[in-house]
Amino acid sequence: MTTDYVPPAVWTWEKGNGGQFANINRPTSGATSEKELPVGKHPFQLYSLATPNGQKVSIMFEELLALGKDAEYDAWLVNIGNGDQFGSGFVEINPNSKIPALVDRSGSEPLRVFESGAILMHLAEKFGVFLPTETRARAETLSWLFWQMGSAPFLGGGFGHFYQYAPVKIQYAIDRYAMETKRQLHVLETRLGATEYVAGAEYTIADLAIWPWYGQLVHGAGLYKSKEFLSVHEYPNVARWAKQIAERPAVQRGVVVNRGIGEPAVRERHSAADIDAVLGR
Repeated sequence: MTTDYVPPAVWTWEKGNGGQFANINRPTSGATSEKELPVGKHPFQLYSLATPNGQKVSIMFEELLALGKDAEYDAWLVNIGNGDQFGSGFVEINPNSKIPALVDRSGSEPLRVFESGAILMHLAEKFGVFLPTETRARAETLSWLFWQMGSAPFLGGGFGHFYQYAPVKIQYAIDRYAMETKRQLHVLETRLGATEYVAGAEYTIADLAIWPWYGQLVHGAGLYKSKEFLSVHEYPNVARWAKQIAERPAVQRGVVVNRGIGEPAVRERHSAADIDAVLGR
């Protein structure tokens, strides 16, 4: 693998060409194995992993429970490194084979919801919280929610991949995505210099979606251990907001759910006691 690669006239897939993800990457969709999904006793069944996208939903559930909502959930770990996302049961609820995926069993018929932004909207509308109903505030919240959905691939699949995971360091790729990541941080820095939360004065699903990516990029150990490389000290408003959200009890509970590696970790969550035992509460 060299940096002077010249694309052929027609691309063909070479199995094994993909670094540490080679065992699960492929150019087709669909199930590769027959595997039913487990189903717990609660109204909501979450199939996920504690990546930033997965954390959005587990945090949302913990925020709902903190408000006293009837949002009890089972959270089942989907090990994407092992290819669990290509099991037939998971593909049935998310044909794109990405976590998180949710089955809402609170109604007369099970309802699948996939894509983290769609899940946040579904739960916010179902329970009437974290998504304003007033037209202007709702539009602002949804604009920032979809800003995250469109922007984070440049951070994760772009910067994070080439900075931390790619089998070779390619300066052009790292420079390209570091520049874009810092531009996005500057967008947030400017916005959070004018408002307490991303969408305005209230905590919303926009914050719930953005914090696991950009909040954790500047707070704590730092996503991809890139705080020094990205000079995150240049974004004090983002740091203020990130710390404020990190201190929320529901956030501290939600980030550990479906964590496959590292500590503290709750591989599966079936009651509040599962998290309490790990956090010592």
